[in-house]
Amino acid sequence: MLSSSGGRSHTPSTVGELGEFGLIRELTARLTTTSAVRVGPGDDAAVVSAPDRRVVASTDVLVEGRHFRRDWSTAYDVGRKAAAQNMADIAAMGAVPTALLLGLVVPAELAVNWPSELMDGIRDEARVAAAAVVGGDVVRGDTITVAITALGDMRNQEPVTRSGARPGDAVAVTGWLGWSAAGHTVLSRGFRSPRAFVEAHRRPEPPYHAGPAAAALGATAMTDVSDGLVADLGHIAECSKVRIDVRSAELDVPAQMYDIGQAVGVDPLQWVLTGGEDHAIVATFPAEQKLPARWRTIGEVLAPSALPHVTVDGAPWDKAGGWNHFRD
Repeated sequence: MLSSSGGRSHTPSTVGELGEFGLIRELTARLTTTSAVRVGPGDDAAVVSAPDRRVVASTDVLVEGRHFRRDWSTAYDVGRKAAAQNMADIAAMGAVPTALLLGLVVPAELAVNWPSELMDGIRDEARVAAAAVVGGDVVRGDTITVAITALGDMRNQEPVTRSGARPGDAVAVTGWLGWSAAGHTVLSRGFRSPRAFVEAHRRPEPPYHAGPAAAALGATAMTDVSDGLVADLGHIAECSKVRIDVRSAELDVPAQMYDIGQAVGVDPLQWVLTGGEDHAIVATFPAEQKLPARWRTIGEVLAPSALPHVTVDGAPWDKAGGWNHFRD
């Protein structure tokens, strides 16, 4: 590339050198679209079709040092994770993700390839759910912050909220539980294997299809497991004014997770019950409802009592765990 003086021009190596509009061009050039997008990036706002006439919306924020570390995760990993945790919220309402909006805060000295790879990760995770990135904003700041807003369509289903569980319902889950927490523990000890658990922390794989499928089957309440199984079932129990009892024998604890637990001195059941960020989907169903093969019954909904909202094998879970942004 030649400059007006005939010499070879400087290729920007940092976000500051590239500039706001150069960064926007770099990011939007990496995007693909879907049939739901009527107006994509480049205008004052995006236009996304909503055949159901109801739009499901959710937003999450990831802050470097709080939600991700660059020495643990690549920019691509962070992008996949940011998109996944937002679209999992859409699926947990029984909806289908359609579009994502990105708010990005980066330091001027950040290498140009970092936000580019981040966008690649967001785009590729959106493709998994047949959604698209349709716009956003970039600003300068001292700490990398990734804010995603996800939109979804109900496709003529009623939303499945946290408040519909009733005594007698079965509690079932689909997706992984405890894998991300085990991976986080491995990384915090300075290791990078077993790789499957480390990757589960870096790039969660929510079962997007399972939310709408559960809604179609008559799920009475539903949420994704972002804060930990006990904590998230607690949200359902509190909103529904019921108690939920989890049967630990029904929880899937892989042999390799036991091996990791033994190596680091942690009961793997704690990861399964209180580890977040797997974004499995947990729901309550009428007891007579037959569940698909990928769903596993793990407990039951009971009438409220003097016990906590969620119990494990009939007793309070008295071990620490569960994610709280203003406590942990």
